[in-house]
Amino acid sequence: MKNMESAENYLETILMLKAKNGSVRSIDIANELEFSKPSVSVAMKRLRESGHITVEDGGLIELTADGKALAESIYERHVVLSEALEAIGVSPDVASEDACRIEHYISQETFDRIKEHFSSHK
Repeated sequence: MKNMESAENYLETILMLKAKNGSVRSIDIANELEFSKPSVSVAMKRLRESGHITVEDGGLIELTADGKALAESIYERHVVLSEALEAIGVSPDVASEDACRIEHYISQETFDRIKEHFSSHK
């Protein structure tokens, strides 16, 4: 996809919806993200073309191995960053919103150091 942050957000949403509901369709993503169905359709086409998802019979969306790996990586960043921000006194809602922005731009080195620091201080 042209916008990697957008693609990562979609993949993370698919991962979370799959864990929560057992299956995912475009309408589920549209409802979760409060996006229009046509916007989600375009994004799903791009994710399919990039090899991150497959769309099964009945419109069920599945992450490919690459898509799942990327989604899990982004989700881990979100969780770790949210927890780190909360640990320094940021409210849970703001921590989650900020983590969602930061997770796409932070370097792997910086993320690894934050993860190490906060996991050793629990």
